[in-house]
Amino acid sequence: MTVVMTKDLAEKLEISEIDTLRSRLTEIQKRDGNPMEVEIQKFGNATAFSAKNIPGPSFNTVKGLKDGDEKQIQHIINFYKQRDIPTRFELTPAHTSPDLLTSLRDAGFYHHDFHSTLYTPCTSNEKCSDLNKKITIRELEEHEFDIFAEIYINGFQMPHFLKNGVAQNNQILHKNKHWTFYLASYNNEPAGIGVLFIKNRIATLAAAATLPHLRNKGIHHALIKRRMYQAYLQECNLVVGQARFGSTSQNNMERAGLQIAYTKAIWIER
Repeated sequence: MTVVMTKDLAEKLEISEIDTLRSRLTEIQKRDGNPMEVEIQKFGNATAFSAKNIPGPSFNTVKGLKDGDEKQIQHIINFYKQRDIPTRFELTPAHTSPDLLTSLRDAGFYHHDFHSTLYTPCTSNEKCSDLNKKITIRELEEHEFDIFAEIYINGFQMPHFLKNGVAQNNQILHKNKHWTFYLASYNNEPAGIGVLFIKNRIATLAAAATLPHLRNKGIHHALIKRRMYQAYLQECNLVVGQARFGSTSQNNMERAGLQIAYTKAIWIER
């Protein structure tokens, strides 16, 4: 079945992405004393996400900004300035306009990068029997988030001192009904992790990582297919994912049947 891209579908994909990040950061915010200093605030159609003690732009970004939100831009900038965090806007092509882009330019921002959003209708019940027989995938147990964090930080080449934070910030999602974590092994050696978020019958490929020395063996592809199968079991309508444009992650999603919905424009301050 082919699902063609429309503005309504683009908005649905963007909402699912916002829901995924909101769910994750809301749970992190509930940790005693809010140690990651998470704040989430709405400005018109936009949602500003902030996690001051989690480095990088993944959790410190603005999603959902639309044509008509021009007057919200300075309020959003002030929100991040108060937290000493750079302001970063993620714009989808379905909801921008010359007025919005001009307002961002006038506020001192420029188009810095692209990021892909991909999707596919969830129609297949195949378990991918053609996958490498050396790969096994199962759900992660609650006591195994140290393994998860080890793979995550090595897969994304993050500093080792972040390991405990990664473990804690993901373990709190383990009992949340919307989240499922997977561990992939290669010849019985822990090799990769994958995360799935499901809400409103949309399944989001939330994160995945493979240990560097075990790449190019089909592990990331297998994790995508396993999560797609789970989406089928839970009667989802769509599977969506995000990846850096032209990256190996995007390529693997396309090989698994996802197609590009759009590329988001990333705007940052000059």
